[in-house]
Amino acid sequence: SLYPYVYLLTRTAFREQSAAADEVAQSLGVNAFMRFLRIGLPLARPAIAAGVAIVMMETVNDFGTVDYFSVQTLTTGIFSVWLQSNNAGGAAQIASVVLTMIVLLVTLEKLGRNKMRFFALFTRHRPLDKKPLYGLQSGIAFGICMTPVFFGFVIPLVVLGDHALHHVDEWLNPDLFVAVRNTLFTGTIAALTTVIAAGFMVYGVRLSGHRLPRILLPITTIGYAAPGAVLGVGILIPLAALDNAIADMIEAWFGVDIGLILTGTAVALIFSYCVRFFAIAQGAADAAMGRISPNLANAARSLGRTHYQVLREIYLPLLKGSFGSALLLVFVDCVKELPATLLLRPFNFNTLATRVHDQASLENLAQAAPAAIVMIVVGVSAVALLARANR
Repeated sequence: SLYPYVYLLTRTAFREQSAAADEVAQSLGVNAFMRFLRIGLPLARPAIAAGVAIVMMETVNDFGTVDYFSVQTLTTGIFSVWLQSNNAGGAAQIASVVLTMIVLLVTLEKLGRNKMRFFALFTRHRPLDKKPLYGLQSGIAFGICMTPVFFGFVIPLVVLGDHALHHVDEWLNPDLFVAVRNTLFTGTIAALTTVIAAGFMVYGVRLSGHRLPRILLPITTIGYAAPGAVLGVGILIPLAALDNAIADMIEAWFGVDIGLILTGTAVALIFSYCVRFFAIAQGAADAAMGRISPNLANAARSLGRTHYQVLREIYLPLLKGSFGSALLLVFVDCVKELPATLLLRPFNFNTLATRVHDQASLENLAQAAPAAIVMIVVGVSAVALLARANR
């Protein structure tokens, strides 16, 4: 299920390689396999390393799969220590270990290629020639490419579809509609908040002439590297203390018990989504604004436009596509997020992800199937929209 992270980045890296280096090696008598091993693979290493790093982070973050198969990991340990033993300190210690592992793995990989540099030395880029495969070679290549799709998508979809078709009444379950409503509400609010905040932050950094904001901006993306369970622990402990302090203060001043307005509602959950997936929106906004020439903004400023007018009249029209893609990606990730949702959701508050987890944990696969299919439809729809937008 995680192979697309490596596949998509590696595919892009190979497609961007110039045919010139391959042709030079071929003229020296190097065979195809050695050309791939000594030229193609080293040039694609940064992309492969980035994909592998994402896979490692997602593997550490995974809770639903390991919990369903009763595999003990550090992530499941956080839930066990917190929810079963009621030991917040122990959960925080495990979360610190997980976060340290993530930072260590990423640091080691970067140190491993610290003295390596990867440049395109040819000003005229000409992609590698495509060589069509025939017969047995074509069949083997097709089989290898279809293996992850078949086992990771087709078979699960068929199994879920079978359960859903044999239990049609589950589609009319009121709890399913409530889960869909909660998912749409939290996902939409979190996606809008994240993209808007990322846009203003990146724009502000571009306006600033100081180096410090540019240095600090990447720190805001660390939430994506942190597993959802770790993030949930890190948010819940201080937010609960702040929530109780606010409630006590208002009760002391006005004699009104407002309850827990942060952790007792969806505010904490939406905040965790924003922190966790801010990197997606920030990356999209930074890349998109980087493609816009500063001369456009300078010309507008010379005509008397304010910074806000420049943002509204120049940047926003040019960034609508990138912001739309970021909005879609953040929303889909919010729909799928399970560990942080389990830790931070209010009582009796279910999303599609938590409904699938709760029902699957009880082996009620028929009840879990409709919610799972809705999540698949959301993900596939997002991919289709992004593919259409990138044509």
